[in-house]
Amino acid sequence: MTKPRILVIGSVNMDLVARVERAPAPGENVRGWDLRTIPGGKGANQAVACARLGADTYFRGRVGDDEFGPRLVRSLSEAGVRTDTVTVTDGCASGVAMILVDARGQNSIIVTPGANGRLTPEDVTAVRKLFEWADAVILQLEIPPETVARIIHLAAETGTRTVVDAGPPRKSADASLFQCTILTPNETEAAALLGCAPGSRTAEAMAEELLGRGPKAVVIKAGAGGAVVADAGRIVRVPAFPITPVDTTAAGDAFTAALAIEFIQDVDLLEAARVANAAGALACLRLGAQPSMPTAAEVDEFLAKHS
Repeated sequence: MTKPRILVIGSVNMDLVARVERAPAPGENVRGWDLRTIPGGKGANQAVACARLGADTYFRGRVGDDEFGPRLVRSLSEAGVRTDTVTVTDGCASGVAMILVDARGQNSIIVTPGANGRLTPEDVTAVRKLFEWADAVILQLEIPPETVARIIHLAAETGTRTVVDAGPPRKSADASLFQCTILTPNETEAAALLGCAPGSRTAEAMAEELLGRGPKAVVIKAGAGGAVVADAGRIVRVPAFPITPVDTTAAGDAFTAALAIEFIQDVDLLEAARVANAAGALACLRLGAQPSMPTAAEVDEFLAKHS
């Protein structure tokens, strides 16, 4: 059986992860512990997840010429991701995310883009042949807006399906963002795209409105609330799997990768979302981003236990 072929274009960061009892209030000093440096970044996380889930995966992105750059590339390569399309950016730091994980496993994140902000539309055009090769392109919003627009336009030119993870939240978006195959924001990101206050509307209502803006399908990640799938003729909530999270960092990235792989194999989107929920749940059970991305065997075992 031919492996699914996925091109991931996006961000790669070094995550500085500290455990805390709770996130500090403004001006407050809170004691933390267990500081770790762990490879992350939404794009790189999704590429690692795709490779571990069995896809033939390329990653297009930029690292800096600092001490983090080689480690970030090595982490991708060791997971089975093809990295010859990763560019080292001279005179620039790699992206860094500072992450606090509290006692409930919830996280607070500050991201400094570094080399991710130097990923240009020309960088995308340079890998046009990979668009023609890929079954789908996955992208996120941790890279410049003009680069996101170029990815979507080039995918349209080559007839390649696009899965857009609409994070981090962006209050305004180029109309091209909605010309994707699947748009998969979380509830906060969906609200930002629609210009409404978080929590002011149901995920179902937001999915319906986002679907009307142009995507072929919308899948809203709702954490413990599961996922809401909206496509032609239906809006359905797919329940989450009950777990006690250790760290929710990158759960959405595992979800997006699994959803894309199932979709391009012609699995119905409701079943694809169920598998994606399982991948996201598994990612919550380990600390860190890329180390928590599950394998295909782990997802299969988890689903068998929760059938």
